[in-house]
Amino acid sequence: MTSSTVNLDYVGREYPAAAPYSVGREKVREFASAVGSTHPAHHDVVTARGLGYPDLVAPPTFAVIIAQRAEAQYIEDPAARVDFTRVVHADERFTHHRPIHAGDELVTVLHVDSITERAGLAMVTTRCEISAVVAEQAATEPVATVVSTLAVRGEGL
Repeated sequence: MTSSTVNLDYVGREYPAAAPYSVGREKVREFASAVGSTHPAHHDVVTARGLGYPDLVAPPTFAVIIAQRAEAQYIEDPAARVDFTRVVHADERFTHHRPIHAGDELVTVLHVDSITERAGLAMVTTRCEISAVVAEQAATEPVATVVSTLAVRGEGL
C-alpha cells in the first residue's frame, strides 16, 4: 500500500513574508558565474549602469534563491508533513515584473496553490510573490513570481 503523507489541508495556505533578502553584488556575480552567464551587466557595475540599471543585474534564474528560501517555510513546517527525502523538483516557472539587481531588499509571500494526490504521489504547487521593499514609499513593488511544483513520493514508492 502506498500513501502520501503530505497534509492536503495546506491548499490555500499563505505564509507571511519573512525578513528581507538583501541582494549583494558578490552574490549576483557568484550566481552569474555558477550558471555560466557572462553578460557584463551581471559582473560590471559601470556596464550595468550604462544600460540604465541602478546596479548589477541578476540573471533571471537568481529568483530561485529567494523563492527557495520562502518555500522552506512550507517544507520545514512539521504539520505540512513533507518528507524532503522523498521530494523531486518537477517544474519551475518564472514571471519577471522587473529585473532583480544588487541593492534590492526582497520580501516573499509564499502561497500553497494546489496539492493533487494520485497513486501515492502528491504534486504540490507553490507560488512565491517576490517584491522589493521601497523604503521611501513604505511599500513594496512586484519583482517576480515563481511557481514551483514538487513531486512528493508516498511511502512504498
